[in-house]
Amino acid sequence: MTGEKFEKLWEVMLRLRKECPWDGEQTHDSIKAALLEETYEAIEAIDMKDYNELKSELGDLLLHIVFHAAIARENNIFSIDDVIDSITDKMIRRHPHVFGDVKVDGTKDILRNWEEIKMNEGREALLDGVPKNMPGLARAFRLQEKASKVGFDWEKKEDVWKKVIEEIEEMHEMERAGNTVEFEKELGDVFFALTNYARFLGVNPENALRYTNEKFIARFGYVEKKIKESGRKLSESTLEEMDKYWEESKKVLGN
Repeated sequence: MTGEKFEKLWEVMLRLRKECPWDGEQTHDSIKAALLEETYEAIEAIDMKDYNELKSELGDLLLHIVFHAAIARENNIFSIDDVIDSITDKMIRRHPHVFGDVKVDGTKDILRNWEEIKMNEGREALLDGVPKNMPGLARAFRLQEKASKVGFDWEKKEDVWKKVIEEIEEMHEMERAGNTVEFEKELGDVFFALTNYARFLGVNPENALRYTNEKFIARFGYVEKKIKESGRKLSESTLEEMDKYWEESKKVLGN
């Protein structure tokens, strides 16, 4: 049944490429931004725990997979069958504890094996597989995570926190010196150290920051709403008034 449904989707895409002027004109480059947007929308649905919306967004992602595969097929680069074969073979190859006779003792062994297998597949360096176009915070987390899997990690959380404080002090030193170029570099080090601390404690900083962004939007929206109810614009309010409503929003909206 699933195979039949997928075949129907594939046939729909091939027909669109032939009969729809817009679909037929698209290239890998022209739709890559939309692929990223759909990924973010799927993540938002997960954050909101809106699983009906997640179903829809996963469909959009699947559409992009067959879209790119159809374009590649027309250019004799690869087909959708090649895509499926590639990921199927990869999953079998990278799970020797399931499909082979490798013994593991928990998740750490599995992750270590995963990275070793990837290196054996032709990677020249451990960190090569982390995309440069990832958001900075997410990329820092992934770089640290991959290094950790092969044993390059802190032993105690207290030492990680000391590194955070050290980087903050170095950042302040550059600020006091008025060295904006070095301040920017040290600020990056602070973000990187904080990311490392979050990772060490099992928290994804990208998720944490998304939560804080949404919290800020909700609370500032409350401030804006209260001021508009008084018949004024935000620009006509005072900082003291906005602070009052900000504190009020914490009680009304919660954390």
